[in-house]
Amino acid sequence: MNSIEQLNKHRSIRHYLDKPIEEHVLQEILQSATKGSTTGNMQLYSIIVTKDKTMKQQIAPLHFNQPAVLEAPIILTFCADFNRFIRWCENRKAQHGFNNIQCLTWAIVDAVIAAQNAAIAAETMGLGICYMGTVTYNIKPLGKIFNLPKHVVPIACLTLGYPAEIGVYSDRLPLKAIVHQETYHDYSAKDIDTLYAEKENLPLTKQLLEENHMENLAKIFTEKRYTKQDNEHFSKELLEFLQEQDFISCHA
Repeated sequence: MNSIEQLNKHRSIRHYLDKPIEEHVLQEILQSATKGSTTGNMQLYSIIVTKDKTMKQQIAPLHFNQPAVLEAPIILTFCADFNRFIRWCENRKAQHGFNNIQCLTWAIVDAVIAAQNAAIAAETMGLGICYMGTVTYNIKPLGKIFNLPKHVVPIACLTLGYPAEIGVYSDRLPLKAIVHQETYHDYSAKDIDTLYAEKENLPLTKQLLEENHMENLAKIFTEKRYTKQDNEHFSKELLEFLQEQDFISCHA
């Protein structure tokens, strides 16, 4: 299977076999993670490897007790990390200016690239992966459990393991919904109807509408999955954590 085929067959795996991942396999995945592009070759990220069952039990509630967190033999948490680079600069008497949103953005991009490299490497080696989209929801307690110093922020999390399920392909919008030539071209109401038509008419969508007693898929996203109240609550927690981690001034 070539690399394009591997990318195109991605499926999120949320249930895993009770089978350990060999250490050499993990090391290859971690090495692959470090080979991705990075801002100024600063490698502004760190990877926390979680194998211990007690540690998994601590972090599982922070991921809303998703089964994958406890079932997966390994969890990788990718952190935007300027701590290491700042300490290096300070040890070399180089005055830095990295504790700001601009630099946090660099580190976030680095961490996400590393995470995706790890995901692709894992899938190439026959493992299943699932991104836990809950990392920033409970960012304060997660930071405490991981003992994160200032200038380190958890950004992405991958569960890794040998699949106990086949998984299903997630539907994707057509390329014309995503790709813009030369400049951004905004969408008309007709464009939106056309681009979302296939997604809105999937059997899974119809099932979700029936189960949730909702009139359309957009309302499931806004009223069930990602509510304004939740978004504002978690945004407040995130902002406070970024202040604690010295990326945002409390007086900003």
